[in-house]
Amino acid sequence: MSNSPSVDNLGASFNSYFEIVPALNEASRKEVFRVRHSVYCSDLHFESEREDGEESDDYDAHSILCLLRTRGSNAKPVGCCRMILTNPAHPAEELPFEHHCTTTLDRSLIDPASLDRRRIAEVSRLAVVSDFRRRKEEQERPISISEQDFDQVGGASRFPFIPVSLYLACVVISLRVGIDHLFVLTEPRLAKHFSKIGFDIRQIGDAIEHRGLRVPSHLSPAVIEQNLKPMLRPLYEVVKTAIDHGFEAAALNKR
Repeated sequence: MSNSPSVDNLGASFNSYFEIVPALNEASRKEVFRVRHSVYCSDLHFESEREDGEESDDYDAHSILCLLRTRGSNAKPVGCCRMILTNPAHPAEELPFEHHCTTTLDRSLIDPASLDRRRIAEVSRLAVVSDFRRRKEEQERPISISEQDFDQVGGASRFPFIPVSLYLACVVISLRVGIDHLFVLTEPRLAKHFSKIGFDIRQIGDAIEHRGLRVPSHLSPAVIEQNLKPMLRPLYEVVKTAIDHGFEAAALNKR
């Protein structure tokens, strides 16, 4: 895959190489868990390796998972993410970022505890398999964006399709299931780079040490969709179509 797709055709360029789906059945969820195990357990050793080769935890029971694959007859998993919803049985139960940032959140900016708990979620477990973490410095991170991704070369951009498409999928899913507030605990530079491409991502507390330096941040899915830069709109529409199709297919299969 070329690293220099036309910025006028990000949707078509992405669609030529990748497909993104909500992991709504057992088979696709297991694919997500295997990607996470490859990255978080085998590569980075953030978690202990499991005999079944699948990394999962209690939050997955009330999460929506998302899977990114290559296209074609030899399709391979590329990356994944999840949106942790509040526990329907215990809505006041903290999301992971709330637990880790108890003393560092600036609740004058936004207080998750005071929001409608049914309408908040946390983006987590973003991971990209090693073959697609392109540069040497990315091998120590589950997902990354570099300054180089925004360099202009011959009128084209080395656009970071993988992380951006995963975040766009979270925006699409949020709007579909009624989430008003997305939270994420991420590297400071990742938040900065997402701001560069027009994501309204706002730091809401001091950095903490959690598998490296991490900052708690807030995103508004509705604001992101409304204010997308024109270059991102075609990619967003491709991701939205794929996610919507996945939910609709899952609903039909349940009938």
